[in-house]
Amino acid sequence: MCEISFDHIYHAGEVVAQSDLYVHYQNKDKLLHYDSNFLQFLRMPSLEEFKQTAGYLRNFHARHGQHHVKFTFPQNIKPTEELIQHFIEDNYNYRYLELFTIKPKEFPYVEKDSNISIQFVTENDYMDYLNLKSQQDVLFGSEFAKAQRDVYRQDFQNTNKWQIVSYFRGNISGCVDVIIGKSTAEIDNLFVLEEYRKQGIGSRLQQFVMNQCSDKLVILVADGEDTPREMYIKQRYCYRGFRYEAQKVYL
Repeated sequence: MCEISFDHIYHAGEVVAQSDLYVHYQNKDKLLHYDSNFLQFLRMPSLEEFKQTAGYLRNFHARHGQHHVKFTFPQNIKPTEELIQHFIEDNYNYRYLELFTIKPKEFPYVEKDSNISIQFVTENDYMDYLNLKSQQDVLFGSEFAKAQRDVYRQDFQNTNKWQIVSYFRGNISGCVDVIIGKSTAEIDNLFVLEEYRKQGIGSRLQQFVMNQCSDKLVILVADGEDTPREMYIKQRYCYRGFRYEAQKVYL
């Protein structure tokens, strides 16, 4: 397999414009999904180039009823201090993400717990899954949460998109989505309700994925400044690099 990079991370956008500076992605069916509607810089822009490009994207999105802009930057390159200062002054939310991979056989085995059950989402528990996801999505606004319900139904019917839930003593406690590629399985949106954390649920959700994807390379992206990344390191994931991104929502 070729070297894994952020280019292997799934997004549903299609190219609508490109230059030697950037590639612009849009998904007309998921206009409120930030990760499917963004602009990827191919090289680090100067401050003036960023401002001009941000103006272009803002105008483009406004014409389509979108109220955000999102940018990703080249892997393993930190934006200049001048750019970061601009992000701060212009109220961008900027962060860096870290890419990890692991071979399923290298994941430290987690024993089963009779209190915890893990399973693929079915029609019988789909509403449990949907309600759990809505608790996350509503943090980004009711309009976004409503639009995501259609996305989850589409994913439910896609054999390359797995939806997995966990129950703790019969109560839904967490979930994870998995995007299946030819040789990879991408863990996405691993989430455990706060009242059920520190019970080993997150590890068992991952163990379930490892068991199902023994012939693939498992990949995931973690917030570079968030606590879960430390868990992934302890679980023997291999660090592959970082990438900065900047995002702004216009209210």
